[in-house]
Amino acid sequence: MNKIRVALIEDHDLTRLGIRTALKHKEDFEVVGEASNAIEGLKLLQKYQPDVAIVDIGLPDKDGIELTKEVKSTGNSSTKVLILTLRDNKESVLAAFAAGADSYCMKDRYDNLLEAVRHTYNGNAWIDPAIARIVLQQAQHNSPKLEVAAVESKVVAHNLQKTEDRDSIDPYTLTERELEVLQLIVEGCSNAVIAERLYITVGTVKTHVRNILNKLCADDRTQAAVRALRSGLVG
Repeated sequence: MNKIRVALIEDHDLTRLGIRTALKHKEDFEVVGEASNAIEGLKLLQKYQPDVAIVDIGLPDKDGIELTKEVKSTGNSSTKVLILTLRDNKESVLAAFAAGADSYCMKDRYDNLLEAVRHTYNGNAWIDPAIARIVLQQAQHNSPKLEVAAVESKVVAHNLQKTEDRDSIDPYTLTERELEVLQLIVEGCSNAVIAERLYITVGTVKTHVRNILNKLCADDRTQAAVRALRSGLVG
């Protein structure tokens, strides 16, 4: 089995350790190198040409968006960039994708991060469900800005290419509990947080999520969140 070669560029030591540990516990990942700033990170990427670079947006010498621009501007690198951040504001999300980022994941959810790396490696744009909401709302404004156009072509078109029209999803196919879980998915909550909010077990949450994906004909949580928003199932 070919391993996914990952480079980690993150300035916070404990965060870097946590991500490295999470990756090394899975057989399909290989961490080829680490850096704590953009200058060393760029050297790392040029030397090892990893499959996926996990890049923190808030590096001390240069932010992750500028680093992404440099990596993508050369045209010689096949490395895909996954932006990692604690920020979910619209400006940073749009700027990251306009810079050429392939995926965008929230830093505080390692369960989502591993999934995001796999999706990114396979050539799919991956965005955290909470961020999908921002992107969708911006795209629906039909803004002529270049940043939005880049997001629409890279992310929205990818995630919505098979999305049904508003009337094609029957809200009555989902139970009241499934709608509650779906709302929390849209808000970007992990299974553990959903379990805590609804006073149920993580195993029960996983069952609800699986049923939701099946009923919405969605491949993953992000696609389910986008379809729910577009169809008006949740607000």
